Amino acid sequence: MICRRILLKRVWNNGRRWLVPSSSLSPVPTTADYRLHFSTHIMAAFSFPQNNQFTLKIPYMENICKFSSNAVADLHTNGIVDVPLAQTGEGIAECELLKWFIQEGDEVEEFQPLCEVQSDKATIEITSRYKGRVAQVLHVPGSIVKVGETLLKMAVEDTQVPLVTLSNLENEKQPDTKSNKDCTGGVPSTPAVRNLAKEHGININDVQGSGKDGRVLKEDVLKYATQEGIIKDTLVTATADLGQLLHREKSSLLESAQVSGHYEDTIVPLRGFQRTMVKTMSMAAKVPHFHYVEEIDCDALAELKASFQTNNLEPGIKFTFLPVLIKSLSMALSKYPMVNSCFNEESVEVILRGSHNIGIAMATPNGLVVPNIKNVQSLSILEITKELSRLQQLSLDNKLSPADISGGTITLSNIGAIGGKFGAPIVNLPEVAIIAMGRIQKLPRVADDGDVYSASIMTVNIGADHRVLDGATVARFCNEWKRFIEKPELLMLHMK
Repeated sequence: MICRRILLKRVWNNGRRWLVPSSSLSPVPTTADYRLHFSTHIMAAFSFPQNNQFTLKIPYMENICKFSSNAVADLHTNGIVDVPLAQTGEGIAECELLKWFIQEGDEVEEFQPLCEVQSDKATIEITSRYKGRVAQVLHVPGSIVKVGETLLKMAVEDTQVPLVTLSNLENEKQPDTKSNKDCTGGVPSTPAVRNLAKEHGININDVQGSGKDGRVLKEDVLKYATQEGIIKDTLVTATADLGQLLHREKSSLLESAQVSGHYEDTIVPLRGFQRTMVKTMSMAAKVPHFHYVEEIDCDALAELKASFQTNNLEPGIKFTFLPVLIKSLSMALSKYPMVNSCFNEESVEVILRGSHNIGIAMATPNGLVVPNIKNVQSLSILEITKELSRLQQLSLDNKLSPADISGGTITLSNIGAIGGKFGAPIVNLPEVAIIAMGRIQKLPRVADDGDVYSASIMTVNIGADHRVLDGATVARFCNEWKRFIEKPELLMLHMK
């Protein structure tokens, strides 16, 4: 019906819009022209012919284009999009923001890293989906961000984002000077500077910025605080270093506390892997445990390790006891697969895991983490050594991926590397067993003929889920593992 109306009527007048034959007009906007300005509310309603019979002409283009606001008028060259925290893994609801790689005002390329976050399972870099400029950063390092929550706002070309609908354009409000002054986003500054201003009760809009494009720097906030008498230290100037200021304040508090004999408590929020440990250990504590303790003679293991190191031809590889212990553990699991299982509470089923993904508990500056070596049953001792070294380095750098941490089937805790004869470990759910190994120490032992000799003894403590495993199964499994450790030639004999 619309098309028939256009064909029958030579001129269709609706406000300031006319449809007229193209032959009677000189020059007219191109398809690109009116698509750019009116695709949001005209192109969606009408399909214009492309055979040059009719062309859209807007005599008052500027007046019509800016019916909403100046900001919307600029949208075709500089659209603002929200960059949310994407789903980083199954079951992940929130992440801790560790650090930003960008600042407000920075130009960002597509797939460029924006920030680093840490979930319950791993540390992940968030990259940009768009090419554009960082308009506003909404969170500071240390913040807990929910999945789907906006991390930052970016100014991008409108070709990268969906076109704005008519309702969105009509709802846009032209920002006035007063509203800009009341919001912290009206003044260019970093989240750290805004936090500093907030700590001192300063409205950052009242601070005169000395940075590029009027950006407020930390020195500007400190200078303003000094001028207003908020900071009583008159030595603080615009070039004062924030770290020195905080150090002086901390030292002053410490001195006053020592004089008065009063020491204040410190609240430390748990983040990252420590936060994860709270959840997992709380659940594991509800599981009925029992522990099995055994001593293992490691003299033959020590000789094997020394032989490996002597004949090592690969640079950067250092052999330890752990790779042999891991491989021998896998050999014992092949005979007792129930120890390499997981328990499903809902269906009351035990899943015998086909792969031996042996987790190694590692203490890092960011807390306890348990990456695992995948498919140990198919790896050589040298391959296990290399993979263990890789995981150790990644854990120290806080760069472990979700794949490195997930999918474990049993855990080894080498507490003896730090100290202690043995521990009483708690299972790492949904696994059903965990083994704590104490340090290897020289102890006197009595031979069958009565002679006393020195032996390298390691104490192990196996923590087991009593819903799945019983004492006899764990004892037989431990005996098999002990046999491979005390007689490594058997390990070589049975290795596939």
